[in-house]
Amino acid sequence: MFSVFAVLSFLVIGANAFYLPGLAPVTYCEEGGTTDKAECKVDVPVYVNRLNSLETVIPYEYDKFDLCSDVEDDHSPVENLGQVVFGERIRPSPYKLKFKQDVKCAKVCQKDYDPTKKESLTKLNFMRKSIELNYNQHWIIDNMPVTWCYLVEDGNQYCSRGFPLGCLVTKQLKKKDSCVMSARFSEANTYYFFNHVDLTIVYHPGDTEEWGRTMPNGGRIISAKIEPRSVAFDEKATGEEMCNNENPLGIKGGKLEKPTSVRYTYSVKWQEDRNTKWSSRWDYILESMPHTNIQWFSIMNSLVIVLFLSGMVAMIMLRTLHKDIARYNQIDNSEDAQEEFGWKLVHGDAFRPPRRGMLLAVFNGCGVQMFFMTLITLIFACLGFLSPANRGALMTCALVLYVCLGTPAGYVSARLYKTFGGEKWKSNVILTAFLCPGVVFALFFILNLVLWIEGSSAAIPFTTLLALLALWFGISVPLTFVGAYFGFKKRPIEHPVRTNQIPRQIPDQTIYTKPLPGIVMGGVLPFGCIFIQLFFILNSIWSAQTYYMFGFLFLVFVILIITCSEATILLCYFHLCAEDYHWWWRSFLTSGFTAVYFFIYSIHYYVSKLELQGGASTFLYFGYMLIVVFLFFLLTGKFLNIATLNMSIY
Repeated sequence: MFSVFAVLSFLVIGANAFYLPGLAPVTYCEEGGTTDKAECKVDVPVYVNRLNSLETVIPYEYDKFDLCSDVEDDHSPVENLGQVVFGERIRPSPYKLKFKQDVKCAKVCQKDYDPTKKESLTKLNFMRKSIELNYNQHWIIDNMPVTWCYLVEDGNQYCSRGFPLGCLVTKQLKKKDSCVMSARFSEANTYYFFNHVDLTIVYHPGDTEEWGRTMPNGGRIISAKIEPRSVAFDEKATGEEMCNNENPLGIKGGKLEKPTSVRYTYSVKWQEDRNTKWSSRWDYILESMPHTNIQWFSIMNSLVIVLFLSGMVAMIMLRTLHKDIARYNQIDNSEDAQEEFGWKLVHGDAFRPPRRGMLLAVFNGCGVQMFFMTLITLIFACLGFLSPANRGALMTCALVLYVCLGTPAGYVSARLYKTFGGEKWKSNVILTAFLCPGVVFALFFILNLVLWIEGSSAAIPFTTLLALLALWFGISVPLTFVGAYFGFKKRPIEHPVRTNQIPRQIPDQTIYTKPLPGIVMGGVLPFGCIFIQLFFILNSIWSAQTYYMFGFLFLVFVILIITCSEATILLCYFHLCAEDYHWWWRSFLTSGFTAVYFFIYSIHYYVSKLELQGGASTFLYFGYMLIVVFLFFLLTGKFLNIATLNMSIY
């Protein structure tokens, strides 16, 4: 076991150090230079993504806000399936940049709000409400997020992948988190618009042989940082004077008294950096994320639990079962056999088919599908193919793998159901293909309706829903039928003992050996191995943080499998010793109960970490978490039921 974890630790370190973005670098060159324009680009496009907020899980497209829009007939980047499902809507912006050309206070557009026009007031009220909810803009330059870096309470620098629309001062000198802590924002009940941005773009020059050729006027973008500011509107100001006003642009809450204008401007400054390589340009963003010390602490904590359970299981397998089997092999005739006790009394009932065996077989088949999908996705992520630079690749990979892994789901479900003595093979294969995916799709469709009613960009378009259904019915379902065909063609799993015709009566159980207490206790240890990792995963989903520590996640996934297997085997053995042979469902639910603790932890995360406003946001949060918990239940329960079956056969 030590060698296994040594290899996995090497994989963790390598996954954090190795960077494979999956995208080719783009070389830019200065306009009017001598560099061949066929090898580089002069224009640096700026794209805008949907706006989101930590106080609501309902994002909106950029065009939903009264901001400067692109008026040219430019095509948006092609979005993959994962980006659409995640609600990303990348569009071209009106901000036009050229490589190594500084810009000082360029006007983009001007928005005028007239208190006598209803449409104008609607747009203003939506902007004010968005500022109150702390909606953040997300810009993209050279496939890199434009970051807003600032100091946090502990003195470290944190680089956010978005920047706010503005800030709201609710009371005199008491500001919300969206406000910059400055004396300039001091008027109560005032919305301050961030209408000017200072862009600082760092590039790596191409006057060396680093790229295999010398490009004196070329370079590659390393980072793009932004500093939003609020600048008061001055109708007479022109040129750089438009951006030099020290007074902020504040609009009072409530009814608009007089016509108000908001002028949007920007400045660009290019900086050269010869020390930072293009391949490590994401480091400054990832370094501001939580340190790996906490990850190693969680790994060591999980390893202690694994070693403890491994010792218990080894003691049972070697000292108890092995000695009993050896003694039985030495007995010449039945007269020499000693009186049986404990788990040996139920050997003739241990493999009796469980109640609702078809449902158990279906859950195991769908769990196999989830297990292999998760395993292969994590392997690709550890190798760098699903890095943050490859947008939407993680979700796309997971969806494609899920629909392509219908064959093992159908095979495991059919063969396990045949082992139970089931004969309704048509019902089995139909339930395997439609039950669990149908539950997930139904919940997803209801949540999508809520997003559609709210007008959110996260609402999946109708054509994308049709594409998901086509993947399900056109690929996953046929592959499930193929797997079920081969599963039913195989012989059922042979049990080592013959099952008695008359079921043995189960004696009264103590509170510790009853099903419910054992199931509740069985999920504690596996959850203890993963709860720290769950915190970082939930942060990446709901708190807009970048998750990149897939090496740690893979190691925790392996520890989860081992812990759940050993805990289930241990409890199953104790129950058999208590002469309770109904272990099939119990072994599935013992490990699957980890998902219940996961859901309880998501409630704790909602109460302690999030500050969601509105019933729709709360409904969406728990709806999506219910989908995740259900899939996690299938994943953990399935693998351990098969592991317990193998142990019982042994």
